[in-house]
Amino acid sequence: MPAHPWLADRTDRFDSSGIRKVFDLAAKMANPINLSIGQPDFPVPDALKEAACRAIREDRNGYSQTQGVSELREALQAQIDAEWKHADRKVLITSGTSGALNLAMWALVNPGDEVIMFDPYFVMYPTLTEMVGGVPVVIDTYPDFKLDLARVEAAITPRTKLILLNSPGNPTGVVASAAEARGLAELANKHGVALLSDEIYRQFTYDAALDSPARWNEQTLVVDGFSKSYGVTGWRIGWIHGPSALIDKMAALQQYTFVCAPHPLQHAALEAFHTDITPLVSSYRERRDRVVGGLRSAGYELADTGGAFYVFPKAPAGYATGGAFVERAIENELLIIPGGIFSRRDTHFRMSYAASIETIDRGMEVLARLIR
Repeated sequence: MPAHPWLADRTDRFDSSGIRKVFDLAAKMANPINLSIGQPDFPVPDALKEAACRAIREDRNGYSQTQGVSELREALQAQIDAEWKHADRKVLITSGTSGALNLAMWALVNPGDEVIMFDPYFVMYPTLTEMVGGVPVVIDTYPDFKLDLARVEAAITPRTKLILLNSPGNPTGVVASAAEARGLAELANKHGVALLSDEIYRQFTYDAALDSPARWNEQTLVVDGFSKSYGVTGWRIGWIHGPSALIDKMAALQQYTFVCAPHPLQHAALEAFHTDITPLVSSYRERRDRVVGGLRSAGYELADTGGAFYVFPKAPAGYATGGAFVERAIENELLIIPGGIFSRRDTHFRMSYAASIETIDRGMEVLARLIR
């Protein structure tokens, strides 16, 4: 039963995010070693800050067009057309990638429709599916977090409407291989199922460029945004692109929900096209190598990770669950996220290396101590 008689039944399907609870805990600690936060630790590039202030001073503070300001849409459309060369691929500016995911769910999923996702999953996927009346169909990918295409095909039924792929993945940092992305794209096409590729971390790939399933399936919806790449998570500027009939309907839905992405910040985001983040990505590659090497030297089990800024190690032997290990880490002022938030298993934990080297090293000292 809902906590209050006026609450809709659907509100029983979700609680405050476990990640937010850790954030709240961090605010109460004097000197936490915070390796929980899934946002870049670098400051917003000055050119973007200045462009935001300029747009505000120029009174670009009212509503924008629902589909996004024309200059930003045109810049993104040109980039998308150059990459994909699809005859029918249109872009919509959204209120963050979360807004794009919401619009896609509302536009595509009917009550009772099945949505395939991969465990571990981004924390929003099951909840968003259930909020629109869909049924999450969760495919386990442990221990290496690779896609088993035979299991995907076996999971497809007449009720399957959508497959969700997140690569590079949150919480694992694992990047789908070209063979996996192509196989998923071809399966979706074969069975007439929608495919959404969540590529918010696409610029944070360290070993090879991202292979998107849109390369092999022109009907693929792709979600992306500026939040992670440029350190503007609070600006809420994302986008989604795909077949025009789907994008047009999502734009209509945005009129009745988010209305538009923040107007002045859309103008500021144009500076991203003139801002080189290669050095930032290189610094995160170095942190990835430092963390993965340190964890393995200490004795932790973790899969190969090629993107985003997370690792997803297995909790050490001696702890009943990943959650129990996280509680012990928090007692030592180390903030990490229990894996059960992202999974139907509670055996792992998520650690973010979007932090200073000093903070990472302090965290690694605690983790080395806890495995002994």
